Amino acid sequence: MKKTLKNLGALLAVILLIVVGCQDDDKTFGDLTAPTNLAFTYDVVGQSAEFPNGDGTGKVVLRATADNAISYKFLIDGEDVGVAAGGVKPYTVTRQGVNTYEVTIIAYGKGGVASTATFSMENILLNFEDPDTFDALTGTSSKVWYIAAAEQGHLGVGPNTPDGNNNWPAWYAAAPFEKAGSDVSSCFYNNKFTFTNDNGVIRFEHDNGGATFFNAGYTSVGGTPLGEDTCLPYDVTGTKTVTLGAASSVVAPANSTGTQFTISGGGFLGYYIGTSTYEVLNITATRMQLRAVQGNNSDLAWYLILTTQPPYPDDEPEYNTLIWEDQFNYTGAPDASKWTMEIGNNNGWGNNEAQYYRAENANVSGGTLKITAKKETFNGFQYTSSRMKTQDKFEFTYGRVVMKAKLPAGGGTWPALWMLGANYDQPGQGWPACGEIDMMEHVGNQQDVIHGTLHYPGNSAGNANTSSTNVPGVSTDFHIYSITWSPSFIRFFVDGNEFKTFPNSASVPFNHDFFIIFNIAMGGNMGGAISPTFTQSAMEVDYIEVYQ
Repeated sequence: MKKTLKNLGALLAVILLIVVGCQDDDKTFGDLTAPTNLAFTYDVVGQSAEFPNGDGTGKVVLRATADNAISYKFLIDGEDVGVAAGGVKPYTVTRQGVNTYEVTIIAYGKGGVASTATFSMENILLNFEDPDTFDALTGTSSKVWYIAAAEQGHLGVGPNTPDGNNNWPAWYAAAPFEKAGSDVSSCFYNNKFTFTNDNGVIRFEHDNGGATFFNAGYTSVGGTPLGEDTCLPYDVTGTKTVTLGAASSVVAPANSTGTQFTISGGGFLGYYIGTSTYEVLNITATRMQLRAVQGNNSDLAWYLILTTQPPYPDDEPEYNTLIWEDQFNYTGAPDASKWTMEIGNNNGWGNNEAQYYRAENANVSGGTLKITAKKETFNGFQYTSSRMKTQDKFEFTYGRVVMKAKLPAGGGTWPALWMLGANYDQPGQGWPACGEIDMMEHVGNQQDVIHGTLHYPGNSAGNANTSSTNVPGVSTDFHIYSITWSPSFIRFFVDGNEFKTFPNSASVPFNHDFFIIFNIAMGGNMGGAISPTFTQSAMEVDYIEVYQ
């Protein structure tokens, strides 16, 4: 669609030149001759002497020919239904009963010159009806649907062949909010799909916020070379038509409604995979599970879950009242009314860490807190650093935490800005039952990769719930690391860009008081091998602020 809209002005200009009967030759393309002898035929699926109007599926095959034509655009009753290079275009009509349709064909020649003609496609029968799916889609009036970001498998992929699991989804199933704010797909959860009952015809409107999540095989449609899945600007405006039809599927009938729908004009549901047809596996008034065969690969099927619940509720709280801060606008040791210094190695702090924590390695000067990791022998350890916490001095539940920091560099460094459940020292509430929120973690052996992680029962240590994002210059420049923590979500940001979203609930330990910890570890399970050339490096924190 983007390319169609882009060329619309040029097309109108060319048509105007043709109408007035004169056109100069363009020496770049040779003679620019508009296509001639534009003709149209069509085949009606299932048409026979017994069924002169077709088999009732409404499926037709449009065929256009013209001399000097390179490609053809088809418009049915004025609605753009796509372009076909060879002039052959499968289509499904949209009106129930036996109807006649106006078919306008634009044949393009060299340099975009075009000829247009209008024909009639008569007496096509569509008698497929699925009132349950129709009503569920539209609510009998109009209904808005969203990607079911909070559900496991809201995006999935599997083989387009029968299997014991009926293909759902077999190869890959996205975790809840897995795509939120990642480098390549920050636009995926922005989609709104509106299905409206327009006197018995389903109309479709798509709001994607201006950008579409493209499958790697289709990024050229968005104007970039093929490569990785990515977000690209893409115009999806305009009302389209949705046609219900009998599903042609390899999924067992017990696992499908037997209905599929096709969105006209190249419409799609959030993830561009080169198809406009979706089989309805199941549907209720608030949730639907869909299956679609990728346009360039009949052996592969993608799966989507849609819901009427927005990914982020309208009543999600805004945390704008500052309740605690340290601006580090003083000189000397960290403010003892706010911070407690932790001392020692504590058996590697449970992570086989190599450093010994000393209070002396943390100081405030020039407007920043500096925690310095050093290669030095102390109390039998080869490295020193600092770890400081707000336990018993500042603890809170829910809010927005904002920190501006520059991180240390060097193989083996492992800085973190994180929070621990304040009940960790109570019986039965030790780690990970107390919960841990790692707002920012970084390891020098993976320079410029920032991690956001949650630890809780079933998801801790090497099995923690974590996401990462690339942030150039984390050790040379200050960046802003923040989280928003509410009863519904924990959302992670770097410089205002969200890279992880976690749906909070009563089933996880993120609904009680936590306290804040700053530290630099050396080596350990995550920090990895310490560089033999490492001598010292500091994490500088410009400020930390907590809002509720």
